Amino acid sequence: MTLPQAGPASAAAPARTPVLEAKRLVKTFGRVVGLDGVSLQLYPGEVLAVIGDNGAGKSTLIKCLTGAYIPDEGQLLLDGEEVHFKRPQDARAAGIETVYQNLAVSPALDVASNLFLGRERRKPGLLGSLFRALDTSGMRKEARDHLERLGVSTLQDVTVAVENLSGGQRQAVAVARAAAFGSKVVVLDEPTAALGVRESNQVLELIERLREQQVPVILISHNMPHVFQVADRIHVQRLGKRAATITPQSHSMTDAVAIMTGAAVA
Repeated sequence: MTLPQAGPASAAAPARTPVLEAKRLVKTFGRVVGLDGVSLQLYPGEVLAVIGDNGAGKSTLIKCLTGAYIPDEGQLLLDGEEVHFKRPQDARAAGIETVYQNLAVSPALDVASNLFLGRERRKPGLLGSLFRALDTSGMRKEARDHLERLGVSTLQDVTVAVENLSGGQRQAVAVARAAAFGSKVVVLDEPTAALGVRESNQVLELIERLREQQVPVILISHNMPHVFQVADRIHVQRLGKRAATITPQSHSMTDAVAIMTGAAVA
């Protein structure tokens, strides 16, 4: 079965400099090939979905983009300039924030403390420099501003401990943290995997708000309806390679699954 030609041209990739670009990435683990010459482009204000079966190389690709893995070959470019990430902190410093499936939130801390986790603000003057006192009120005010800017209406009180929140609210905290500090790119790894219908819709609305604010998003997901609801383009991984780059307008969900599983060639 052969589907319509898919790729950068047919996927209507904008004629602009990508915010993030990967060129011919290769990553091997002994004799196991994780990535085999994979290229990817992410443009300003775009939601790029990455889909693929288990073992297709999605996680390896994302880890190479975010500094968790160092590619054996290939290039990474941020705003057209080549970058080399040796650890996740390097990617974060460059403005690439990742929200993993386990969310990496601290249940015992409140919402504001989780938003500033690892980036705590200290009080000005001697209290902050000498006594290292945290600017709790300032962080809480900024946290409210971030949540309001994203339109998160389910979190009214930033002083509530995260352990008292629902799954969707915890995901909102993690996404808001990424959006607050991810000046270049936000990467979301299966953000709706463990959520119900209502909470999943809240996360999808958050993704759409990020796009409205021109924050580019990479969305890794197995949920085809969610992918086709919010994605501008869809990068399909298969057996460590990029099988196609399609759009919800050019291909159906059935087409995407067929390309992903090898039942069809684009």
